[in-house]
Amino acid sequence: MKIEVWSDFVCPFCYIGKRRLEQALEQLSYKDQIEVIFRSFELDPNAKTQDDMTIVEHLAEKYGISTEEAKRMTDNVAKQAESVGLVFRFEKMKPLNTFDAHRLAQYAKKQGKMSEMAEKLFYAYFTDSREISDHHVLAELAEAIGLKGEEVKQMLKTEQHAEEVRSDEAEAQRFGARAVPFFVVNRQYAISGAQPTEIFVQVLQKAWGEQQSSSRKEIAPNDGAACENGSCSPRS
Repeated sequence: MKIEVWSDFVCPFCYIGKRRLEQALEQLSYKDQIEVIFRSFELDPNAKTQDDMTIVEHLAEKYGISTEEAKRMTDNVAKQAESVGLVFRFEKMKPLNTFDAHRLAQYAKKQGKMSEMAEKLFYAYFTDSREISDHHVLAELAEAIGLKGEEVKQMLKTEQHAEEVRSDEAEAQRFGARAVPFFVVNRQYAISGAQPTEIFVQVLQKAWGEQQSSSRKEIAPNDGAACENGSCSPRS
């Protein structure tokens, strides 16, 4: 069974959804027969590679609210993250461009290390508050999972793997994915948003039992917490 996951490395619900999916997989006796593939999706392709604003300040400006209100929003998301064992440090995060991070993930895929790279990028951004648009940071993260840092730096100076990123994003459009995370199981079942773990279990069990089906069906509710158009709105 194959699960494709469209996500962005600065999307909090993508990291939460990733962890909930992993928790669901742990409940399945056939988890070793399930392949998870990460697909590229940029929430804001026009985001800067460097920004002096914090995420809280960015949200306040974007939605025309006070920094106190914005902080309450991020605190709510941080609590959701904590419930799945993640630590989000919004006070130090900055809105960043993720195109090169996605190119690095595509490079790691060629080396058979995309899953490890995705986890490393999420953790670096949300827990360590690293600037994952910086090429030196990306090279360091790549080295941490056994890739060659200098080779990564050289790759990032070129347009390598840009086509793979754009291809993933175009495919997301064809699937009708307007927000992330977006999960597609066996090219038949779609799950939108960071659904509860039990929803993932139900969908995966259904897909496992109907692998011969050829039609794609959206069987999870389309109301899971998600990010779109460059922003994430927490839902209680």
